Amino acid sequence: MRSLTVAGIAGAMLLLAFPPYGQAYLTVPAVALLLWALRSAPSRGVAIWSGSIFGLVFFGFLFPWLTELGLVAFVPLWLMQSAYFAGIGWVVWRARGLVGGSWVAVVAGLWAGMEFLRGRFPLGGFEWGFLGYPMGEYSWTRGATQWIGTTGWSVVLVAVAAALVHGAASRRWALAASGTGVAALLTVAGGVFPSVASGPAVDVAIVQGSTPCPGSHCENERFRTYETHLALTRSLAAGSVDLIVWPEGSTGGFSADPVLDPAVGEAIGAEARRIDAVMLVGGDRPLSDTEWANANVVFDETGTIVGEYRKRHPVPFGEYVPARPLFDWIPALAAVPRDMVRGDGPRVFDVFFGRLGSVVSWEGSFARFSRDEVKAGAQVLVVATNQGSYPFSVASDQLIGMTRMRAAELGVDLVHAGVVGRSTLITGGGEVGPATGLATSEILTGSVRMRTEGPTLYGRLGDWLQWMAVVTATALAVALRVRTGRS
Repeated sequence: MRSLTVAGIAGAMLLLAFPPYGQAYLTVPAVALLLWALRSAPSRGVAIWSGSIFGLVFFGFLFPWLTELGLVAFVPLWLMQSAYFAGIGWVVWRARGLVGGSWVAVVAGLWAGMEFLRGRFPLGGFEWGFLGYPMGEYSWTRGATQWIGTTGWSVVLVAVAAALVHGAASRRWALAASGTGVAALLTVAGGVFPSVASGPAVDVAIVQGSTPCPGSHCENERFRTYETHLALTRSLAAGSVDLIVWPEGSTGGFSADPVLDPAVGEAIGAEARRIDAVMLVGGDRPLSDTEWANANVVFDETGTIVGEYRKRHPVPFGEYVPARPLFDWIPALAAVPRDMVRGDGPRVFDVFFGRLGSVVSWEGSFARFSRDEVKAGAQVLVVATNQGSYPFSVASDQLIGMTRMRAAELGVDLVHAGVVGRSTLITGGGEVGPATGLATSEILTGSVRMRTEGPTLYGRLGDWLQWMAVVTATALAVALRVRTGRS
């Protein structure tokens, strides 16, 4: 049927707005096509299937790198995320009788509510594919993120797409013109008044040591990974940088932990003293036969461990197995014998150049964790990731596309470091600098600036526009139901 075909095309178009394609201008046309297909579907069932097909196409090709962990990792997530759009199809079709601003508000609020749920349920959520992320491709739209956040851009983009669909159906374009005008003004304001850090510069070295066997496992892999990072660090000249970052899992974890192994801690501390730099090193540490921690350990310039940040959001079925007894029959989960213990909150480190915050790996894809760090006082952020399970995929570029929006939302410069790449420095409210290669051993140096200005509007209020959209749509739906009941 026509609605099914159009929905599939819309899913493919939206895919092209995300890395590695980066055609962000397709975002609104893709959503408009989807809404048109759902609104004009001949039946509820067709609308639900149209939404499902959109989701299956979009998500099926958005994160195919997850299949490298096996279909048991990819298929449930693919189907679960697509199911959200089946729900979108049903509600949009039911709301087709609404007119004008009411329909636009309900659709925008519906999408906002869907992204709120996707970002939290199930098992902590999954933000890959949020509609606002492609706006990081353009400096002006990225600049406006300081006020409304990534989720706010989702609301704006859906509202514009819905207003265009309404205009095409009614031949009345005033609403579409108004919505497009608001989006344009927001974009211009973001270009004219960007939120960038302007405090003291900090010279940074990202040590990307890779692993001896990217994408697979080999003998003594963890300790050899640590040795590579240490050897690269020893090539840095004394006094050359202020901050050295080793990515997630770079200390070799169970076989070379700087807290459990004094020799490892002393070797890393000696480099911090020699270079006269703060060092942040990522590693995993056994806590018991059944539990472990994933932490960023911070050494000051004297080589002393001053504390650590523990990852708060473990990857389901990757870093822990929820309801483990129910899934013991899946052979692939034997690779996850321990469950990660969650950290208990943000942690900011007072170091000689200012206040340093960090998150670990895919926490960088969630706005709330980075925002917590900045609310706690962080003036610059580190995202320490690994990417070792899918080193030659687009996953790294997609994560950078998300962490650049953390920088834009919060007005902070950001150090994005990966064991196997890509690593980069993100400055100027989301401007991505030169990046390392994939699965290469190299050092990337550059500068970031500390944020000495106050928090951005998004930093203060969070996802305020998303909440407004949800509340408005809910109020309209309740009013409509009351009105219908009385008539």
